[in-house]
Amino acid sequence: MAVVDWALYRAGTRETAGTYAEAVESARREGGFVWLGLHEPDEEQLGRVAEEFSLHPLAVEDAIHAHQRPKLDRYDDTLFAVFKTVRYVPHEAVTETNEIVETGEVMVFVGAWFVVTVRHGEHGGLTRVRERLEADPDMLSHGPSAVLYAVADKIVDGYLDVADQLESDINDIEELTFPDVQGRNVGHVYQVKRELLELRRAVNPLAQPLRMLAGNQVEIVDPKVRDYFRDVEDHLTRVHETIAGYDELLTSMLLASLAQVSVAQNEDMRRITSWAAIIAVPTAVAGIYGMNFDYMPELSWRYGYPLVLALIVIACVLLYRGFRRNGWL
Repeated sequence: MAVVDWALYRAGTRETAGTYAEAVESARREGGFVWLGLHEPDEEQLGRVAEEFSLHPLAVEDAIHAHQRPKLDRYDDTLFAVFKTVRYVPHEAVTETNEIVETGEVMVFVGAWFVVTVRHGEHGGLTRVRERLEADPDMLSHGPSAVLYAVADKIVDGYLDVADQLESDINDIEELTFPDVQGRNVGHVYQVKRELLELRRAVNPLAQPLRMLAGNQVEIVDPKVRDYFRDVEDHLTRVHETIAGYDELLTSMLLASLAQVSVAQNEDMRRITSWAAIIAVPTAVAGIYGMNFDYMPELSWRYGYPLVLALIVIACVLLYRGFRRNGWL
């Protein structure tokens, strides 16, 4: 059930083979290559494939357990490449908990006469990659390295699509940042920033493997395919720059949201302080006249009480006008 598809390719075309074993034997002896596609194989299934194609045990272990960072390893005459696939998860609006970027993995074993692709996750299927290559015999004639290029190109294009879709979420949050005087937008900004980190973890480690494939460091890669890897590397650089720009913008929005919270708290403190100062006037007067001494000014005067009330009101009004003029109220 782990086998998605397999085929024998020779001179850029797909040939009909009686059985899988016959196709493998034909590729090994008469030229051409076999492309075997697997989806989440278990240890036993991948073990049989590893024995048939002489795959290195360390690479097989990584392919079984997944959760690897993007990389390119060489074991004798076999290349082992790991790619992180990403998918944009549709949603109505950004919340503090929703998933925006979903990740998976594609491992590629490349030998002189075979390609084995191992996919983990429900997205990142390679059926269209196979169809596109089969429709381009010139590219497919370059052998297994052409398949490796097509897989890398498809995955990096997926990074571009997700980055473009993330832009709409970032624009929506940016529109809400400054009107959000209470700082309720901080959680949304942090969530997008965290999801952007998932995309960064897929993109950044892939730069060195693509540089190696585009250069002269890997002999198994057809020299005519290296130019195509350079194009993929350029696309990856664009994604990297886009992510860096998004991250810087989100950091600015996060700081702006936190600054708004601080400003709102300062304004609240000024209002509280202003009203406390106004209330302090009658409180102080009442406290003084509530000490119950026998000889206090104006205690025996008929108009002493209204005078004190009038003075309290005047003092409170003057304080209120002063605070309003300074913007504290």
